[in-house]
Amino acid sequence: MALVPYEESGVHGLKKFHNSEATYHFANHSVRIRQNWKELGVAAVVWDAAVVLCMYLETGAVDLNGRSVIELGAGTGLVGIVAAMLGARVTITDREVALDFLTMNVRENLSSELQDKVSVTPLTWGKSLENFSTFDVIVGADIIYLEETFPELLKTILHLSSEDSLVLLSCRLRYQRDQNFLDMLKQDFVVTEVHYDSNTDVHIFKAHKKTPRNEL
Repeated sequence: MALVPYEESGVHGLKKFHNSEATYHFANHSVRIRQNWKELGVAAVVWDAAVVLCMYLETGAVDLNGRSVIELGAGTGLVGIVAAMLGARVTITDREVALDFLTMNVRENLSSELQDKVSVTPLTWGKSLENFSTFDVIVGADIIYLEETFPELLKTILHLSSEDSLVLLSCRLRYQRDQNFLDMLKQDFVVTEVHYDSNTDVHIFKAHKKTPRNEL
């Protein structure tokens, strides 16, 4: 669902996205992510929000070992790849057109043993949700910037969440519409900011579905 036009301020800000790959070190592994801005745009580059979310997961703030994780709007798949390295069973999703590229990054960065715990699956927000059950953890990096997608994104997160699910959203709050989505989310979820990276201006929010128990 990340396949939309996107503007990053300044030529310098865009320069790194035109590199054919980007390399990171997470979970005691070197992670080399291929990028393809020219053909796939924002779906095929690594955004700061993804890097910051991986850093947060790497701290162990959320125990992923053996848990089911779904990444929404995965793009390059960096977050899902790191989640798998941290022991999760991961479903990495994006729109159909991005899946070949996404699958390539998964195969090039995960051992065959870890690949067996990862599924790359098409998901257009709000569509064919009956094909998905609930997950322990739902993650998304920089996926709340396009206002017309908000209702379908919220519908998707609701469908994927049980009372025990944890939602982690990493983003910059660039515009009022970004805050508007968080306000929409708060209608059905208890939302808390758990991390802020001042170097990149990226916030991480966690959310749990509202229940009589956690509304007390």
